Amino acid sequence: MRGQTVLPRDYDVFAGLDVDKRTLAVTFLNHHGLLRSVRMPYSVDHLLNHVRKHFGDQKVAFAYEAGPTGYGLYDGLTAQAYPCVVAAPAMIPRAPGQRVKTNRLDSVSLAENLRGGQLRSIHVPAPLYRELRHLTQLRDTFVRQQAGMKLRVKSLLLFEGLPFPTAPPGSQWSARVLAELRTLPCTGAVRFKLDQLLDSIAFTSQQVHQTTRAIRRLCQTEVELARCIGYIRTVPGLGWSVASQLLARLGDWRHIHHGRQVAGFLGLVPTEHSTGETIARGGITRTGDGRLRSKLIQAAWVAVRQDGELRAFYHTVYRSHPPDRAARIAIVAVARKLGLRVAAVLKEQRPYVVRDDLRSAPGAQAETMPQGTPRRQAEPGAASS
Repeated sequence: MRGQTVLPRDYDVFAGLDVDKRTLAVTFLNHHGLLRSVRMPYSVDHLLNHVRKHFGDQKVAFAYEAGPTGYGLYDGLTAQAYPCVVAAPAMIPRAPGQRVKTNRLDSVSLAENLRGGQLRSIHVPAPLYRELRHLTQLRDTFVRQQAGMKLRVKSLLLFEGLPFPTAPPGSQWSARVLAELRTLPCTGAVRFKLDQLLDSIAFTSQQVHQTTRAIRRLCQTEVELARCIGYIRTVPGLGWSVASQLLARLGDWRHIHHGRQVAGFLGLVPTEHSTGETIARGGITRTGDGRLRSKLIQAAWVAVRQDGELRAFYHTVYRSHPPDRAARIAIVAVARKLGLRVAAVLKEQRPYVVRDDLRSAPGAQAETMPQGTPRRQAEPGAASS
């Protein structure tokens, strides 16, 4: 989801900013050529004072690359009514033969592309959605750490030839299993390593729960977040966890113009290399947040069991592709439809309503899921919707 670009004819001076944690390399251009390149401390006030001193009677537009320094410059400049483009690094035009890279040259390139109207801003999230994004990213970090510790426990037991406690599917890490691991007979060094790993699992589990509570607390306190998450949860297959992360990544619903915008942002649209009458589409683009895309695909497996329309759509796509990859193609197509539904409920600010005649699509109930169809797919291939 991208913001607007700068129309060069509306401005007199174009400032390209190359940002690091301490300094700014700034290049100012007008329509006739280079005005100046300067280096200054990383300070919005310092930059604005310089602009007011040298270009006080001219219209100035700014641009810099999205990166680890965040949106502080954007906030400071837009607060003073200066337009600022925050460009995605991968979308900035670069000369293929260029072999020299410096902060000054990068600022010159940004200023030239801004003057040429070739930069389009990313969608900069509002402060409220940045807060939610911080918390959802932190929860994902702790979940990954917890999963890593569990894999280390299994690797240790495999290396030592020790059996992992038997448990029904879905309860491999229940309290009973963890208690058995605490008493598993082994040597002193292995016992110490295993206990430390189990302690780490317990600690990261506590961190996950605390962060989840913090996310819920924020979403319950902020009326807009609570309302939007409520709308998203009315879409079949989407629970609270996926809804909160979707909202954190999509940001302000007022910037959503159509559903294809959200599907493209989630990386659920096919790549395409077409020319003339030849149409060639490939796998999904995989742009955006891969973890969110994986969660949406997991939610799609739930949705096809709850929603007759999606179930019929899944089987339609499944039957039109080779059996070895039909399931993953079909479920990605369903995930894309979920993205379109999310865009609709957010844009229109209303709950999703399943029509009575679509609660069970004709023939969908009698048709079962394909034998051996996986319920979870981390990164499927092409989408054909």
